[in-house]
Amino acid sequence: MSTLVLTPLDEDAGIPALRDRYEALKALGQKEVSGELPALSATPAPIPAGALIHAETIPGGWYTTTFLKRGEALRIETTAGNSAVSLAIWNADDTSERLNVADTVKVQWSADIRNGRVLLSDMGRVLAALVEDSCGAHDALVGGSTPASVAKRFPGVSVRNTRDNLVLAAGKHGLARKDVPPVFTLFAPVRVDADGRFGWVPGKVKAGDFVTLKAEMNLLVALSSTAHPLDPDAVAKPGAVIATRFRSAEPATIARTLSPEAVRAYENTDPLFVA
Repeated sequence: MSTLVLTPLDEDAGIPALRDRYEALKALGQKEVSGELPALSATPAPIPAGALIHAETIPGGWYTTTFLKRGEALRIETTAGNSAVSLAIWNADDTSERLNVADTVKVQWSADIRNGRVLLSDMGRVLAALVEDSCGAHDALVGGSTPASVAKRFPGVSVRNTRDNLVLAAGKHGLARKDVPPVFTLFAPVRVDADGRFGWVPGKVKAGDFVTLKAEMNLLVALSSTAHPLDPDAVAKPGAVIATRFRSAEPATIARTLSPEAVRAYENTDPLFVA
């Protein structure tokens, strides 16, 4: 593993020196990625006979919740290509531990969270790995819609939003508004330009795109199927989403070994499930 020698910063070094320090750490972190991210998935792998647990169609604008046991998988498919799916995830054995999108980005030195990467908790553990992904266009920076954003986007129209959906979803399991973490949103091609402005990349998501998450802990997952606040072509009633829960024997091999940070995250996770 490479090492980086950092000299102490002068108190008056200022922003340029801090930026140089950050870029040096980032370069080291990305250099130590041990392999390439896998190619995007062309078609979903067939669900083995007898492995299907539950399949549900989520109407556009609505939400659902599901439990996943460690080793199970959740495949999420957009039927129309115009519905972003925001995820909130909790450790089902202790819901005070939840998805931490900021650490998911920071620890992996990338906001490009796609197949081959993991979703981390606020305890530095792996909640789930992305093991299938047909579009690689997801948002770990902006988040879902709010009452204010839909009121501005669709004035005079009653439109459901991500924040309220997830508060309702959490409430079904004894959780409150304060327990809903910042979300990770599938099928949302958000990018950041050189000036730090958020933008939308059209044409990246199509009907039939899918993602499969492999649970690395026992999870409570809430999904909200709503239009993303940055989508310029969003409609008040996005298309339906299909969520399929099934037992999966496939290990998330690439995610486990992609970087030293991923290895440490799994080292923090696996001992909880030693028989």
